[in-house]
Amino acid sequence: MGALEIFLVSFGLAMDAFAVAVCKGLALKEMDWKKAVKVGLYFGIFQAGMALIGFLFGNTFSRIVIQIDHWIAFALLSFIGIEMIKEAFSDSSENCNDDMSIKTMIMLAIATSIDALTVGITFAFFKLNILLVLSSIGGIAFVLSILGVKLGNKFGKKYERKAQIAGGIILIFMGIKILLEHLGFIV
Repeated sequence: MGALEIFLVSFGLAMDAFAVAVCKGLALKEMDWKKAVKVGLYFGIFQAGMALIGFLFGNTFSRIVIQIDHWIAFALLSFIGIEMIKEAFSDSSENCNDDMSIKTMIMLAIATSIDALTVGITFAFFKLNILLVLSSIGGIAFVLSILGVKLGNKFGKKYERKAQIAGGIILIFMGIKILLEHLGFIV
């Protein structure tokens, strides 16, 4: 997995956080950079942390499933991508409020990073610099979450659905690419 793939996976994973951040920005009467950074920190830290937990779990069991790792990566990434796309078309506005309490933010951060946990499992099957990957995941989620709050505050719901669809498509294509590489169709 090269730098471009790491970036694309990080970007795809951050789309859930971006969509929720857009809702948070939408609920703010006026832009508050302190709140935007708070949202970014919660989502960035949880995205990277959940990916690390997944990596550690996958690393523990990688020797057992090494023969089918590409199928697992394909299935997990495709499933998460499809779920993100389905979520984009559901009418869920439960996250569109300006509540920034610790309890609310932790619940949202966990909810938006479950996919990072799952993708983290697939990282155990690749030789990669996990610190670089986690930094990419956390950093991109942080930046996109801040951007999401700003765009939500400025433009409303216009970008939320598109972000989730784009993230889902990216994850599905990454899963297909991993599968095709391991089956020898892509060198």
